[in-house]
Amino acid sequence: MSQAFQRIVIVGGGTAGWMAATAVATALRGRSSVEVVESEEIAIVGVGEATFPSIRNYHRLVGIDEADFLRATHGTYKLGIEFRDWRVQGEGYFHTFGDFGALTGPRALWGQHRRLADPALGALGEQCLPTVMAQQGRFVVPAADDGHEPYKYAYHFDATLYAAFLRELALKRGARRTEGRIVDVTRRADGGVQSLKLADGREVTGDLFIDCSGFGSLLLGKVLAEPFVDFSRWLPVDSAWACPCERSGSELTPYTRSTALEGGWAWRIPLQNRTGHGHVFSSRHIDADRAREQLLQQLDGKPLAEPRLLRFTTGHRERFWVHNVVALGLSSGFLEPLESTSIFLIQSGLGHLMERLTSGQPVDDASVDDYNSRAVREFSRIRDFIVLHYCLTARRDSALWRDMAALELPDTLAFKLEAWRRLGLLHLQGDEGFDEHSWLAVLTGLQHWPERTDPVLEELAPEQARQALLQRRQAIAQSVARLPSHDAFLAQVLQEPRRTT
Repeated sequence: MSQAFQRIVIVGGGTAGWMAATAVATALRGRSSVEVVESEEIAIVGVGEATFPSIRNYHRLVGIDEADFLRATHGTYKLGIEFRDWRVQGEGYFHTFGDFGALTGPRALWGQHRRLADPALGALGEQCLPTVMAQQGRFVVPAADDGHEPYKYAYHFDATLYAAFLRELALKRGARRTEGRIVDVTRRADGGVQSLKLADGREVTGDLFIDCSGFGSLLLGKVLAEPFVDFSRWLPVDSAWACPCERSGSELTPYTRSTALEGGWAWRIPLQNRTGHGHVFSSRHIDADRAREQLLQQLDGKPLAEPRLLRFTTGHRERFWVHNVVALGLSSGFLEPLESTSIFLIQSGLGHLMERLTSGQPVDDASVDDYNSRAVREFSRIRDFIVLHYCLTARRDSALWRDMAALELPDTLAFKLEAWRRLGLLHLQGDEGFDEHSWLAVLTGLQHWPERTDPVLEELAPEQARQALLQRRQAIAQSVARLPSHDAFLAQVLQEPRRTT
């Protein structure tokens, strides 16, 4: 295969479909036609969404103003995730988008903190600026110094409103929307897709089809019958209850919350007008009715709708790009939303696709093979990071946690954990979704430390190391004390004039 694409057809709207449409219409304006086929008869998954910092890069590339986006989606800021009860009940930690200073050598911050074991130094998280900000409910957009930001941030928002916001933007930039339910698909001689037949008899033809049809995976899964790689043996959760509730009177927290429960975990996502709640669980370890009851116990306000049940299987298609069909979002695969990676995976796949569409060169088999290899690695690396949260648990109070503690790990994760346990080495393997600081936050949050203290740490006198840690902790505390609350900063941003066009 070696071809260029003049007619690009996106199957399905929702977050994936309209993210794709906006990116393609913005980058290829006048060079390729972009048509989105979606049906009002088909509901989208759309619940309150938490994201990863990379979404800011997407917004920058397609020219979305932050204030416009936050207003349109009832969005709030996110500095990370608070994990409750994951190691043991009554204990918690933060995974935030900051850094912990040097990670290696005699000034390795975490190493010296662990070596000194001085209660006066506080928790390791107090050495991380956004962790302290999150814990105190404060927020400000970081000021870049020589292009480097001292910490990253993401957002919480209403996914349905986000899709509508992107749809308006994509249509203004030349994308076309076709309302209709797809009832048949015509194949090309080489096995690819030629056209879509709609219920009213219309036909939509294209050169490249981007499958954003959700869990149904209409083109890649059903028409092309691409096999599914099942991750259930490592990630047994297969269901989720979702329920919005009224916003409580307390100030908006600039972080997501994940609380480990008997058969899974509950999320809490604060929006401007409501709070999103959900319970992700394993149906092999808890029945749906009991899981629903546990979700309702987590609500911090009056429910605004009946809980909605979602079913899924974790994993991905063997290939993400087959013939002239590329799958993005749920149609390509799914990983539980523990670390808010759903939109990251859409964006990553879309980014790799756009590299090929904007190169000016026809797409060949080698390019498609490379796309598929990278997508498989990204899913596997993020799978490992999610499994990390489960496998180091000290909980044994229910069947799920006992099973996860006894889990046979993927080889890639087992190697990373061995490198950390024996050498204190944070080993990344390429195409990772999370950097060393994220791995450190989770490993140390779960109290999983190397067996030995690196002798290089002794090159720094104990009192010198102690003073450095105390000064950093004090500087962070003083800096955070001067910052506005998340509510106050958000209110100021929402008053800014509209800029996105």
